Amino acid sequence: MTKEGIKEIKQVGPYLYDREFGWVTPTIDGKICAYGYKDKEGIIKCAFEQAYNDGKIPWKKPISCHLFPIKLSKSKSDPGIEYMNYEPREDLCKAACSLGKKLKVPAYVFLKDSIIRKYGETFYETLDATAAHLKEKNK
Repeated sequence: MTKEGIKEIKQVGPYLYDREFGWVTPTIDGKICAYGYKDKEGIIKCAFEQAYNDGKIPWKKPISCHLFPIKLSKSKSDPGIEYMNYEPREDLCKAACSLGKKLKVPAYVFLKDSIIRKYGETFYETLDATAAHLKEKNK
């Protein structure tokens, strides 16, 4: 982790409540997750993910972080229903959204590993087939 990230977590805690997004990780000046750091190529990485990959912790980063900017919410009328919505945060997702548009890569494709982690391969294959069908239908 960066010194700035450690300082932010000491000041506000390991997570905080946001009225719009619910429980979130703290950010440094609203730009980068306190648990994030830039690698040698300038790509933002996750300290949790790196610690897991290095064998330092036995658990992966929280699924809510892995799915970001997909937000999960439960139905108020039926708790068995879960909604999965793409909700990019302009302050944190601008560069990734721009690149995705430029490369014509839908968010669900970019987030394939996290979607499979949460819902399984069959769910992802169904999502992908549905997207392909809708794309063809709307030509």
